[in-house]
Amino acid sequence: MGVEIRVEGLTKAFGRQTIWADVSLTLPAGEISVLLGPSGTGKSVFLKTLVGLLKPESGHIWIGDRDLPRLSEHLLYETRKLFGVLFQDGALFGSMNLYDNIAFPLREHTKKSESEVRRIVMEKIDMVGLVGAEGKLPGEISGGMRKRAGLARALVLDPEIILFDEPDSGLDPVRTAYLNQLIVDLNAQIGATFLIVTHDINTARTVPDNIGLLFRRELIMFGPREMLLSSEEPVVRQFLNARRHGPIGMSEEKDVSELEAEAKLGHDPGQLPPIPPQLMPTDGGVRRSQSPPGSWLKAHGVQPPPGSFIDDLGRDWVQEWPRHVASRTPVAGAQPSMGGPGR
Repeated sequence: MGVEIRVEGLTKAFGRQTIWADVSLTLPAGEISVLLGPSGTGKSVFLKTLVGLLKPESGHIWIGDRDLPRLSEHLLYETRKLFGVLFQDGALFGSMNLYDNIAFPLREHTKKSESEVRRIVMEKIDMVGLVGAEGKLPGEISGGMRKRAGLARALVLDPEIILFDEPDSGLDPVRTAYLNQLIVDLNAQIGATFLIVTHDINTARTVPDNIGLLFRRELIMFGPREMLLSSEEPVVRQFLNARRHGPIGMSEEKDVSELEAEAKLGHDPGQLPPIPPQLMPTDGGVRRSQSPPGSWLKAHGVQPPPGSFIDDLGRDWVQEWPRHVASRTPVAGAQPSMGGPGR
């Protein structure tokens, strides 16, 4: 199972340049969270700070009763073992085949026998769908396969927290869709806490339980997926609609004159798009952290955009959810399973 991460008043700067300030959020245990933001807002810096590779100027990162920025080197080293990281480019060793790349953390950090290492490595290779490719070098496989190999390596120490730094970077839309499905399936299977940094709007709209948005050196919002996808906050609405009209400019933020000019023209920021059904595990199960479609909106009296929660087969999952959950046999360690919206 995953662990909760509590971030309180976190500030990071390089010299006189503040990257972001006073960031506070809670990554719930076992849930999938996504962090969005325009280029240059410090999303990757946030990941590196979470894992202790960078030290913040102020603030706290609580993992259980441990405050990461204030740990001794020994305790920091031990706490990092809770993390697995998928880097943007996979960060594989080019001279090692996939098997040895994936086995590297086990050989470096444990005293397991080679037979035990092989059992674990092949198990993770199977989880990410790379059986048969373990003898290949990183240069002999596609970008999508390198991402999956990097993910297998991130999994070998059975981490309770997995960080994904732009996993869709360099992938075409089809491979991104496959990777998104793999992420959802892994979360359902291992129950770890996932945080994904991404620019991909489809990933943000369909995969996570929670979404956050960094902009202008601060965390604008962080909360349940439905809260952000129904938000009227201008920067959130602009980013999720991928429109030019709004606070975000070519170099992150627009100046006052640009915003005033837009206001005089009276540009319509556009209607919020329908909220899609959340992506389901391939086996049709329901992840432990997954909520019924529309439940946050109903609880807070928010009307969803027209067409929300309708899948590509025309099924309305607000209506379908209770019938399908009731019709399925519960699976071990999860809620009752069901057919999948968003598939």
